[in-house]
Amino acid sequence: MNHGYVYVLGSALGADRRTYVGWSVDIEARLALHNAGLGARSTRGRAWVLLYAERHPTRREAMSREWALKRDRRFRAMLAKLL
Repeated sequence: MNHGYVYVLGSALGADRRTYVGWSVDIEARLALHNAGLGARSTRGRAWVLLYAERHPTRREAMSREWALKRDRRFRAMLAKLL
């Protein structure tokens, strides 16, 4: 089990819509950590939902795709509209 996932989370507080891009080998467990306030500092204090995920054959490929998605503001803005 060397695969990895890249994911995009979304959170809305009033009109403030945010996305967060990350990678993990277990998306459900990672989402639970984010929502428990134990994930990345930028995700603390908000309720997050999974907006998008991709499975990659290696962790390295998932990390590379994470890097690309973090910079794809148009795609993230489109996902944020789903909130």
